[in-house]
Amino acid sequence: MTRLSFNLLVGIALLTAIAAQTPTSAQEITLRLHHFLSEKSATHLQLLRPWAERLQADSGGRLEVQVVGGMGLGGRPAELYRQAKDGRVDIVMTVAGYTPGQFPRVEVFELPSVHRGSARATNLAIHDTFELIAEDFPDVQPLLAYVHPGNALHLRDHPVNSPDDIIGLKIRTSSRTNAWMLNDIGAQALGLPIRSLPGAIDTGLVEGAMIPFSILRPLKLTEKTRYSVEGENGERFGTSVFLLVMNKARYESLPDDLKAILQANTGAPLAHLMGELLDRAESDAKQVRVETGGEIIRLTAGQWRVFDATSAKITERWISEAQAFGIDARALVEAASAAVDRHSQ
Repeated sequence: MTRLSFNLLVGIALLTAIAAQTPTSAQEITLRLHHFLSEKSATHLQLLRPWAERLQADSGGRLEVQVVGGMGLGGRPAELYRQAKDGRVDIVMTVAGYTPGQFPRVEVFELPSVHRGSARATNLAIHDTFELIAEDFPDVQPLLAYVHPGNALHLRDHPVNSPDDIIGLKIRTSSRTNAWMLNDIGAQALGLPIRSLPGAIDTGLVEGAMIPFSILRPLKLTEKTRYSVEGENGERFGTSVFLLVMNKARYESLPDDLKAILQANTGAPLAHLMGELLDRAESDAKQVRVETGGEIIRLTAGQWRVFDATSAKITERWISEAQAFGIDARALVEAASAAVDRHSQ
């Protein structure tokens, strides 16, 4: 063997040894985040994309998150949780109610008696009390749980001033507890995918929906409904909990410093930011509602009290069902309500 060949072999061996000792934190990692909302939605453009950009910046370009909305990676919205659990994608943003029975504790924040109408307040309450609902996430790594400002009642051509005014009406909702409330009052609750709602109103399949104001314009529902109903101080008929969760094995495979960056960008600051974003979008959407000819009916305290009585019955039903699964449900309701109250001051 010539000296040149020997030196070349030594050089290759040294480079191989150096490469083997290079810390895994120097790896460049790409994660795919999948969700069901439009890529033109405020959540995609103002939260998820900027969040991905912050992770990339904070990691010096080593952590890239590709955000794909509109179910662009395939499947149906109801399959998102399983996509993350099974590792078909790395991260999903989904609605807890899309996977019935999987998140019995999380559901407490959807109750009308717990959520007061502020996404910011409830988001921070969820963050404060997360240890009480953590058992709902055995198979995925939770990054964030948050809510929208809450469900107002939007109807095609029926003004509402009391529960009696919705008796017999078919109303779309995505929340199990909202469905309980509607059915208890005497309306007919229907669970429909949000994308099918405009057609359902056009055909008369439903006469209204419980959704936030911010969804009206993107779905062109400002043109299909005339009346919107909420409490005089913005009270809502409960809300929906959204989840940002990650495949557990993928999370655990990350270098420690990238885990730290991910966690630093998914705590209370993100919950606060998301709440403010959604509350602001809701306020803007209410203004558009009026500007486009719609009418917002704000129920007086006396009128709302009747709905509150129904909400109290629904809360007791939820407590009874949750207790059957070994959950200290009454304590959970009390802790969740107290946390929302603290952040509502």
